[in-house]
Amino acid sequence: MVAALFVRADNHYAALGCDCYDIDRDALTWPGGVPGIFHPPCRAWGQLSHFAKPRDGERELALWSMAMVRRFGGVLEHPFSSKLWGVSGCGTFGVRDQHGGVLVPVMQSWFGHRAQKKTCLYIVGPVPAIEPGEVAATCTVERMGRAERERTPAAFAQWLVDLAHQCRPLELA
Repeated sequence: MVAALFVRADNHYAALGCDCYDIDRDALTWPGGVPGIFHPPCRAWGQLSHFAKPRDGERELALWSMAMVRRFGGVLEHPFSSKLWGVSGCGTFGVRDQHGGVLVPVMQSWFGHRAQKKTCLYIVGPVPAIEPGEVAATCTVERMGRAERERTPAAFAQWLVDLAHQCRPLELA
């Protein structure tokens, strides 16, 4: 079993057998015990965070997610330029930190997103060989509707689930 946290209600993870936590099912109630795929809100951490209006406690959800992925294993996905990486002490690509996690950059367009969507994955588990696909982006995220910007492409969701199934925290590996 793999949990998918902070996902849209119309996500691809449910069809892949994940235990999903969307806005109606509070991710903070997740009991842990299995690897997770974490998609915490990013607007409080991005390059334009000074313009963002996050909900009360929203910024802390990324820190909570980082603690949970380090405890139970899995993958945390956030923008490439997220300030979360520096705050969490994992700002160097490809170097495993003291928690067993490693930061890996990817383009979501490699997995079918219409925009490049430069992303980083913090992985507490094995680092997969990543074959960069064609960056066949047809538009920018600014020209997309909110739902399309936020939704994880089906192929990316499948890849993340396959990866999370292999993940375990450092002390359990």
